[in-house]
Amino acid sequence: MLYKFSLKYKKKIKKENPNHVAIIMDGNRRWAKKKGKLSILGHKEGFQALKKAVKFSITNNIKILTLYAFSTENRNRSMLEVNGLMELFLFALNNELHNLEKYNIQLKIIGDTTFFNKTLQNKINQVQDITVKNSGLILNIAANYGGKWDIIQSVKKIVKNVQQGILNVEQIKEHTISKYLSTRGLRPVDLVIRTGGEKRISNFLLWQIAYSELYFTDVLWPDFNQYIFQNAIDFFISRERRFGGCKK
Repeated sequence: MLYKFSLKYKKKIKKENPNHVAIIMDGNRRWAKKKGKLSILGHKEGFQALKKAVKFSITNNIKILTLYAFSTENRNRSMLEVNGLMELFLFALNNELHNLEKYNIQLKIIGDTTFFNKTLQNKINQVQDITVKNSGLILNIAANYGGKWDIIQSVKKIVKNVQQGILNVEQIKEHTISKYLSTRGLRPVDLVIRTGGEKRISNFLLWQIAYSELYFTDVLWPDFNQYIFQNAIDFFISRERRFGGCKK
């Protein structure tokens, strides 16, 4: 079964564990190239790593998991690869709905979904509607997502509300911006993990990770597992989070 857990991997829940973990899943194509395979096969293996990350999150009582699956910049890749990714996305939605329901997972797709074809858009809406009342892990999949896009669409909504008299300019604060982002209503991101060896954010959740802890690993995403995830959690627990303040 997809989410059948082995007890030997279950860790004692610590109050210091992050509530919201975001992962930049990098390295699928390099993993495939190293093995002499097509890029799409790397993405398929990456999907298996995604399922491992979901398992770990449920087992360790992580409340929110946000995964960077497809950025706005990824649209510039070859049409063959992009189409393959869209087919894999549709396959995942069709085949994992029963597991989302069984394990009480609420799925949210964050990003500009108008880029996707109607079949994929309809499936996204269907799965989100079916899982909206699930009260376990919130699983955010960032698809055709960019942090700059997210802030721009938030500002546009705020401007429209100001023009309509719903908002006053003086009422606009930091929390106002947050209310209009694609992650509205969710806890702040505590920990960002990036695989693949790169040490940059790549336009991911730019507003939401202002005070997140950042963990980078050279491991390519298809090789990501519960041990590497635990290393990231241990790193997070070891950190002293000041949020711009001083040590007391």
